[in-house]
Amino acid sequence: MEWTAVALWILAGVLVVVGVGGTALPVLPGALLVFCGLLLGAWIDGFEKVGGWTLTLIGVLAGLTYAVDFAASALGAQRVGASRRALVGAVAGGVVGLFFGILGVLVGPFMGAVIGEYTVQRNLSQAGRVGVGTWIGMALGLAAKLALVFTMIGTFVIALRA
Repeated sequence: MEWTAVALWILAGVLVVVGVGGTALPVLPGALLVFCGLLLGAWIDGFEKVGGWTLTLIGVLAGLTYAVDFAASALGAQRVGASRRALVGAVAGGVVGLFFGILGVLVGPFMGAVIGEYTVQRNLSQAGRVGVGTWIGMALGLAAKLALVFTMIGTFVIALRA
């Protein structure tokens, strides 16, 4: 294997690793980065082992991560009667939380949803329920997105080894 192929495989691996991390961070397009890394890996191999059908499946799984992300947050918030402002607050809290490390990523969406809901309802108890519901929805969405991303990687590895 020549050095350019090795460098490309390293780049593909970096894209996949950054993509897995990006799946948990709202700033990075995690599934898209994973897909790009896997597509690069298939290209390096000349699409001999990982072909069009496999890449289509991996692409569909990547697309599902975005649908799951939206649906999980919305359903979690909807189950507790969240306002639109609470959802916007949860997203804003998640973005602000990025600047405060892992604790900020965990607490930011909750605080944003609580603040957003409180500005609408002026009821701290309801705002707290909305914050918890939104956070649980986001956490379940993250688990589902990670499962889909690892399924993408597993599908690629199985096709590559076949």
